[in-house]
Amino acid sequence: MDFKEYQEKRDGLIADAQTLIDSGNLSEDYQSKKREIEDLDINYEAAIKEQANLEAMKDNHNIANIYTAAIKEAELHTKEVMGAVENEKPQESEEYRKAFMNYVLRGTTIPEKFKNIDEITKTPNVGELIPTTVMQKIIEKMYATGMIWSRVTKTAFKGGVKIPISNVKPVATWVAEGAGSDKQKKTIDDYVIFSYHKLKCTVAVSLEVDTMALPIFESKLIENVSEAMIRAIEQAIIDGAGTCGPKGITVYTPKPGQALSVMEADGIKWKDLCAAEAALPQEYEAGAVWLMTKQTFMQLYAMTDANGQPLGRINYGIGGKPERILLGREVIVNPYMQNFNGTVAKDTLCLMLFNLSDYALNTNLNMSLKKYEDNVTDDQITKSVMLVDGKVTDVNSLVTVTVKNL
Repeated sequence: MDFKEYQEKRDGLIADAQTLIDSGNLSEDYQSKKREIEDLDINYEAAIKEQANLEAMKDNHNIANIYTAAIKEAELHTKEVMGAVENEKPQESEEYRKAFMNYVLRGTTIPEKFKNIDEITKTPNVGELIPTTVMQKIIEKMYATGMIWSRVTKTAFKGGVKIPISNVKPVATWVAEGAGSDKQKKTIDDYVIFSYHKLKCTVAVSLEVDTMALPIFESKLIENVSEAMIRAIEQAIIDGAGTCGPKGITVYTPKPGQALSVMEADGIKWKDLCAAEAALPQEYEAGAVWLMTKQTFMQLYAMTDANGQPLGRINYGIGGKPERILLGREVIVNPYMQNFNGTVAKDTLCLMLFNLSDYALNTNLNMSLKKYEDNVTDDQITKSVMLVDGKVTDVNSLVTVTVKNL
């Protein structure tokens, strides 16, 4: 059946099911109608894919299996047959690439004319069987993600609800025998209100690509969509404006005495790092980490004290993963902040101290991945949607160091 017939039949079944719901009949009649709709969708999707497979197989004639367990000697072929590919490697031709795709996807064998002619296939030649333009791996730019996401506090409050914040704690007092103490009030200084911000990543591929693509393509596509969502969230956690997404850490104003600055000409020195550490209140020391780019850290790592000892340290665990330390405190390098390499184009916040657990990432709809078909174009859509907001719940652990441009 074509798409029009499928749509008309489906609309009719939907209408029948709706009638049963409206009449309160949710028994076997409704369940049966629901199964009809599901079966119709499954059969139609299967029919589309099989039709695409059939179209792709029409040109595959007189094919034989190229992958045999034993080493084979091929008979001499006439020069006329090989004439079309005489001046190029057979594995680079469009015809061979198409035949190879059919072999990988459907198990159909490659035509005889692409077998070795008068040579014996040995181990070094096996790679030649894969077309030069086809690889079972997608090579792409890698992004560093997850170092921020894994450390912030995850919450699931309803949007618009006020979450109270109190900076004042009760005080205990010493009293004489028989005496009482003053009654104290627990005060609320501020509130955090989370909103609904939609984060969405949608990728579309044509029906033909979805039907014929290698499995590595689909798995890599899903991985890319998820990675894009995490990267966008982490970027927002660091410097989001807070208007249509989370409010970033760098947007908040630190407590008095915790917003430090250095002049560009002077650069960041040992005393500046000590001043930042000193500005961090002692009660907020536990859990606070340095946040900066890798390039900024390596600039600081190259610094030494008066005795020539490095200020920074890099340890390597059992798995070889770097563990960066600065003044005894863990360093989380990330690609979302600005680099300091001796000069800055304008006033730039290059490093800060903060306890990432004091940042709340609130999700009303966790990251969900959905695949569906566009009924107009038959494109296969991969979509990920998330409702998310984020705010700093306690700014006391925030210490910033800004390089002032001259």
